[in-house]
Amino acid sequence: SLGTQYTAMYSLEDDFVEQFSPSRTFCLFSEIISLINKGLIKGGSLDNAIVFLDKKIEKKEINNLKKLFNTEDEIHIGKNGILNNTKLRFVNEPVRHKVLDLIGDIALLGIPIRGHIIAARSGHAANVELVKKIKKTYAKKLILRNKQRESSEIKFDIEGLMKIIPHRYPCLLIDRITGLDPGKVVHAIKNVSINEPFFQGHFPGQPVMPGVLILEAMAQAGGFLVLNSIKNPEEKLMYFTGINQSRFKKPVTPGDQVIFEVKLGKFKMGTCIIHGIAMVDGEQVAEGEILASVVDRRS
Repeated sequence: SLGTQYTAMYSLEDDFVEQFSPSRTFCLFSEIISLINKGLIKGGSLDNAIVFLDKKIEKKEINNLKKLFNTEDEIHIGKNGILNNTKLRFVNEPVRHKVLDLIGDIALLGIPIRGHIIAARSGHAANVELVKKIKKTYAKKLILRNKQRESSEIKFDIEGLMKIIPHRYPCLLIDRITGLDPGKVVHAIKNVSINEPFFQGHFPGQPVMPGVLILEAMAQAGGFLVLNSIKNPEEKLMYFTGINQSRFKKPVTPGDQVIFEVKLGKFKMGTCIIHGIAMVDGEQVAEGEILASVVDRRS
């Protein structure tokens, strides 16, 4: 039986290599079949994992395990409560491995933290939820730092907008951020004027806003959403890398106010997917999925 175990790491630099990194993953004997059926523990063996005996085991179960793992190596019931009598490297090796799991999951933040984490009965699911909460709180703090004026909602005027995204006339295609849920969704508007330079040639006598520019405006709103959730956005740019499933349902003409709703799908390792729609007078005029990468801006 595992029993109740405790451990503490006071210094990653001093303790990690010798006191924690050798700790192997573990499971209960009764969990093995379920884990295999879920497509897990494919690289597992009795050399790199500890199997605790939590039930009476029949010989046929041992033979079945050998078939499942496709091995001829001996598997026997240990007398120390562990399959094959595997010796623990530490008296509390399982909980030390839990610390390794926690460190790996916290690394998903992508930024260092200054804090003291206390975990009880932790697992990957709980660790990831903690990371999500930290990320959300951190993103909100970044937003409030960049916020231009006090309001019940987070809004940015054109000046606040230009502090985050690098676009300028005639390529700045959104006028205002009207709502923002950090790391999730942004709402922006574009007031379409007859004075827009592209109307001179698209099309003379029947002006229509080019669909690619609607997508560009959508991407700029998405860029604001992404850049506002990272540190030092003024040092970054966001580049298009792909467009999927774009649709244009109605033309946008002078006098229209285009309202954009852009949601962040995935954002990992500097690459993101954003989903956007464009509305005029309550009707959808365009939609698209945009892939982009965040890169360093040249000084």
